[in-house]
Amino acid sequence: MANPPTPTDTSSRRFYHGTRADLKPGDLLHPGYSSNYTERRSPWVYFSETLGAATWGAELAKGEGPSRIYVVEPTGPFVDDPNLTDKRFPGNPTKSYRSRDPLRVVGEQLGWQGHSPEEIQAMKDGIAGLQPVDD
Repeated sequence: MANPPTPTDTSSRRFYHGTRADLKPGDLLHPGYSSNYTERRSPWVYFSETLGAATWGAELAKGEGPSRIYVVEPTGPFVDDPNLTDKRFPGNPTKSYRSRDPLRVVGEQLGWQGHSPEEIQAMKDGIAGLQPVDD
């Protein structure tokens, strides 16, 4: 059973999306691309309220460009990401969400601290066999 949509009054909240894409304020991030974890195209676009979760997204993102984190705003309803919530972890400690509607890029988050190459490899090894919980 899907989680109920999260309230869309987000004016006092800050959301992040980690990627390797080169984006500018006003650009839209649409669902329908393959995720960082599988080759399947996802009907969802993912984001988080924590810089830590966005950092992992940026570092694990596919592509050749530099890892980037963008401040984004949802353009429609969103739900807790079941891959990081009750089905795998209690609650939603990373404040991670997903939406079928685009995210609007507000700006780029600069000055974030990445993980060591060893930590990144350990995370990749840990997620290598995982399949999405719910699509």
